[in-house]
Amino acid sequence: MADILLDMKNIIKQFPGVKALDNVNLQVKQGDIHALCGENGAGKSTLMKVLSGVYEYGSYEGEIYFQNELCMFKDVKQSEEKGIAIIHQELALIPELTISENIFLGHERGRYGIVDWDETTKVAESLLKKVNLTESVQSKIKHIGVGKQQLVEIAKALAKNVKLLILDEPTASLNETDSQNLLKLLLELKQEGITSIIISHKLNEIKQVADEVTIIRDGQTIETLDVKADEVTEDRIIRGMVGRSLSNRFPDYETNPGETILEVKDWNVYHPIQRDRQIIFDASFHVKKGEIVGIAGLMGAGRTELAMSMFGGSYGSKISGSLTINGKESSFSSVSEAIKAGLAYATEDRKSYGLILMNDVKENISLASLNKLSSQTVIRDFEEVSVAEDFRKKMRIKTPNIQQKTGNLSGGNQQKVVLSKWIFSDPDVLILDEPTRGIDVGAKYEIYTIIQELAEKGKGIIMISSELPELIGMCSRVYAMNKGRITGEVQGESLNQEDLMRLMTKEVAIHENISDNRSE
Repeated sequence: MADILLDMKNIIKQFPGVKALDNVNLQVKQGDIHALCGENGAGKSTLMKVLSGVYEYGSYEGEIYFQNELCMFKDVKQSEEKGIAIIHQELALIPELTISENIFLGHERGRYGIVDWDETTKVAESLLKKVNLTESVQSKIKHIGVGKQQLVEIAKALAKNVKLLILDEPTASLNETDSQNLLKLLLELKQEGITSIIISHKLNEIKQVADEVTIIRDGQTIETLDVKADEVTEDRIIRGMVGRSLSNRFPDYETNPGETILEVKDWNVYHPIQRDRQIIFDASFHVKKGEIVGIAGLMGAGRTELAMSMFGGSYGSKISGSLTINGKESSFSSVSEAIKAGLAYATEDRKSYGLILMNDVKENISLASLNKLSSQTVIRDFEEVSVAEDFRKKMRIKTPNIQQKTGNLSGGNQQKVVLSKWIFSDPDVLILDEPTRGIDVGAKYEIYTIIQELAEKGKGIIMISSELPELIGMCSRVYAMNKGRITGEVQGESLNQEDLMRLMTKEVAIHENISDNRSE
C-alpha cells in the first residue's frame, strides 16, 4: 500500500449561518493524482483553503497530518514551506510583470536584498521547459493566454519545491487543447513523484488522470473511490455528488419555435483599440420565439465579441450591420438602450462583469431593472426585498438570506443570481455566454431547466458554449464560428460533434446548412 502523504481528520469549518465542512475526512496517497468532486457549495474549495493555510489554524476544528506531522498553518507561507502549493481558480498572477518576475514573486533569487537576475532568468527558463512552455521568460503575463498562465502558475509552484500541488478547476477556462496539455503535464509530474489534488467538474478529465476520487456532498465526505479498482463511471460519480442518478443530463424539451424574434444581418465589428483590425465579418443569423440557438467555436473564434458588440456596443468599434428585434430594426449605442429594446446578455465572466461581489444578493438581482422598483430615483425597498426573495425561492439559490454578499456564494449560485437579474429585466432575447462554466452537473441541470422554461415562455435564447455536448443537448440549431465568421449551421437530428467541429475549423464562411434532410 502506498504511503499516506496527507491525512485530514474530522475537519469542521463554520461561517455565520453556514456549516461549510462537517467532519470531513481526506486521505491522499504519495504520488497519486487525487480528484475532489462535489456540487458547487459542497465544500471542496473551503477544504483546500483549510489545508493550504488560507483559513488559519484555530478557525476550524480537526487535524491535518502532512508526511505524518501535525500541521497548524497560520498562513499560506507556512504551508508552502512544507511543500504544499495551491493554484486557485482565479489565477494569482500580476499582468504587468514578466513570467520570471511572477514565478519568483515573494521569494526572489538573490542575497542582501539584491535580486540576481541572471539566476532568476536561468531557473525560470528551466522551469518553463519542465512545464512544456516555450514562451520567453521576459514576456509579460498580460500578453499570454489563460492556458499558458496556468502553466506559469505550476512553474511558480515547482519553484517552491512543491510536494503536493492543489489545482482548483484548472481547466474551467481552457480550450480542449490547453486542457489536454495541462492534464498531460500532471501525469508527467506524477512520474517525478509530485502528488496532486485536482478539483474539477469535468468528469471525463477526472476519469482520464485520477487515481482516486473523494466525493463531498453538503459539507460531508460521502466516499472515496479507486478509479480503476472500483470501475468508476461518470454516472457513479454523479450519483455520489447529487445523491441521485441523473439518467439524462439535459431536461426533456420539445421545441416549438414561433416567428423570428431576432435577426442579425451583415454584422461587422472592428477591434476597440486596433481600429483597423476586423474581428467579426458579415455575421448573419436569426432566432425564433421559443427557440434555443447555440453558437459554437474554438477559443478566439469571436463568439463573445459578437455577443458583446450586439449588446449596446459593449465591445468593438466601427460596428455595422442590422439588428432587428420583433420586426423592428434596432440601433442602440449603450447597454441601457439594448436592455430597453428587449436584449439581455449574461457574460461569461460573472465575477468581473456579471456581478458586484461586494453587494448582496438582493442588490445584484435588481441591478439591471432599478427603474421597475423606483419612484423618482427612490428605490422601494420592500418591493426590492420581495422580488429578491421570490427569485431566491424560484431559482433555488442556496444562501442564508438575500443580504448575503454575492461573493460568498458558490459559483453555481452566483450564476443563478446572474440569471435572476436578467430574467427580472424581462428581455425578449437572452444571450447566455458560457452559462454553466465552472458549475457542477447538478447545478447545470437546474440551469438547463431554467433556460428551457424561458424558451417555453416565448423568449429567444442564444447559448454560447465551449462544451459541444451541452449545445447538442440544449439547442435546436447551432451556428459554428471560426476566425470571426459564421461558417455554417447544424440542426435537428444531424446535430453532432463531428459536423460542428468540421465547421468550427473551416477557414472561410461557407454558410453550410446541415439538417435532417441532408444527402449522404
